[in-house]
Amino acid sequence: MKEHPGEACCLVVDSGYSFTHIIPHVHGKPVKSKTIRVDVGGKLLTNHLKDTISYRQLNVMDETYVVNQIKEDICFVSQNLAKDFEIAKKRGDENTIALDYVLPDFTTLKRGKIKEKTEESIEGEQTLRLTNERFTVPEVLFHPSDLGIPQMGISEAIVHTIESCPPELHSHLFKNIVLTGGNCVIPGFRDRVETDVRFMAPSIMEVGVVVPSNPITYAWHGGAAFSKEPGSSKFFVTRKEYDEHGYNIFEDKYSK
Repeated sequence: MKEHPGEACCLVVDSGYSFTHIIPHVHGKPVKSKTIRVDVGGKLLTNHLKDTISYRQLNVMDETYVVNQIKEDICFVSQNLAKDFEIAKKRGDENTIALDYVLPDFTTLKRGKIKEKTEESIEGEQTLRLTNERFTVPEVLFHPSDLGIPQMGISEAIVHTIESCPPELHSHLFKNIVLTGGNCVIPGFRDRVETDVRFMAPSIMEVGVVVPSNPITYAWHGGAAFSKEPGSSKFFVTRKEYDEHGYNIFEDKYSK
């Protein structure tokens, strides 16, 4: 490791449905002892948005599917919270954050949509007025304590993970941060991670953050590529093995 510390070295941030993992990889292998899990994922964001809309406007607690679509359509990661809060307080055209969202009726409209400002209202349509929810919901990824979760946010966890690794790896990990998982498609996510990490990292470190073309399927494509590698079959788990040992079989095989 000391001779070629940067060879096949990167930090993978996998932010998915239930939680987010920050995993350093050295020589192509994950370093389990340095991995951090943040208990915030897409499900928590959707539930938080459900709670917020239900409290402020309309009871949507039983509409998880619809609210998940709303989240995908309207949320963004703030690059400047104070500024966005000020904009969200403004009225009329000065408020560039507020928007109206038309809920689906599953007859004429199968999926909800953002209503254009010039679009006329249709009799019977239900709309939601959304303002600071657009950025306060995904902000939980960076400040879990907003919902009472006593953990580091993603950016802080990235820096903590890197600094817990051997010093000779720091520069390579800081400049090779790979974002994957469904939350990475939220507009502004990559830029926010890069800005935060740059602020917290030592000034001499180069920071590089990349997002694959499709972060949602990136892990699957990685698994597909790995399955073609010589010797990969020793990591395969058969249905019989899983039935006999359960989830622990993965721990046994992948920790070796």
